[in-house]
Amino acid sequence: MYVPKHFQVTDFKEVREFIEGNSFGTLITTQQGKPIATHLPLELHRVGDDYVITGHLAFANPQWKTFEEDEDVLVIYQGPHAYISSSWYQSENVPTWNYQSVHVYGRASIMNEQELEEDLKLLLQKYEKHRENPVLWENLSSKTKKQMKGIVGFKIKVEEVQAADKLSQNRNDEDYNNIINKLYEENDGQSKAVAEAMKKRV
Repeated sequence: MYVPKHFQVTDFKEVREFIEGNSFGTLITTQQGKPIATHLPLELHRVGDDYVITGHLAFANPQWKTFEEDEDVLVIYQGPHAYISSSWYQSENVPTWNYQSVHVYGRASIMNEQELEEDLKLLLQKYEKHRENPVLWENLSSKTKKQMKGIVGFKIKVEEVQAADKLSQNRNDEDYNNIINKLYEENDGQSKAVAEAMKKRV
């Protein structure tokens, strides 16, 4: 990913928080030279000194077979994005687009059955524990648990991270604050989310 220096995010704590807050990612691999992608929930875990991304695919999805080709896979996490009108600047310039994004490269491998079960337990715990009638692994019937045979769990050892926060850091203070205010005025949830991300940097 091309990231100009003033938009680069190098603090991994900040990157990790972004991933955890935008964990529905895009998994990209290649099959006979053709890029293929799946959109799915992914979890980031620390394992010793390493970080690992875990997830699962439908068994019928042929993408999991590409993991055997011993090539890097790419995971993309996308945050809020919004159009930035140059009418919001003090002086004439061109419009642009603000966004947040993280690209993660690594090697993928297939989980064994026990690893997949543990990962599903954690996934359910994350998204169900706050609900009135949580659907947790330990409460599922053996019949429902057998549906696990219809998915393939995988883990990706993180080898490289590229992160971009393109949030008008190259504008002066007056332009920057005016952009925030104008984004709040837009009738759009994405624009407001970008304004919030920019406000955190003030």
